Amino acid sequence: MPALDLKTNVLVADPKAFSLEFSKYAAETLKKPEAYISVNYHYNECLTFNGSFEPAILLTIHSLDNINPQANEEYSKKFFAFFKEKLGVSDDRGYITFIDPGRANIAYKSTTFEALWK
Repeated sequence: MPALDLKTNVLVADPKAFSLEFSKYAAETLKKPEAYISVNYHYNECLTFNGSFEPAILLTIHSLDNINPQANEEYSKKFFAFFKEKLGVSDDRGYITFIDPGRANIAYKSTTFEALWK
């Protein structure tokens, strides 16, 4: 775990290559093994932000044990820099939502992370 759900109105040339690159970047940024990273790229030409169709993103990050105000500041800077470089989306054209659902609320390998980490 983490799971990253990216919605954008920017169509990338190779969504699979972009998703793999984003997965590696997310693992480095969140300091989690890529083996646990899940990335979902959604292209939506109808995504608006601030009343326009200019390049924009909505990113939701679900991650266990590393979501907190100080870390979120660092993550925000790094993810928005990535989106600026790769998608041409400036940091005033989207939102990043950080969620720590708690170990008991995420299942993997037929059990919860809480049970796995006992």
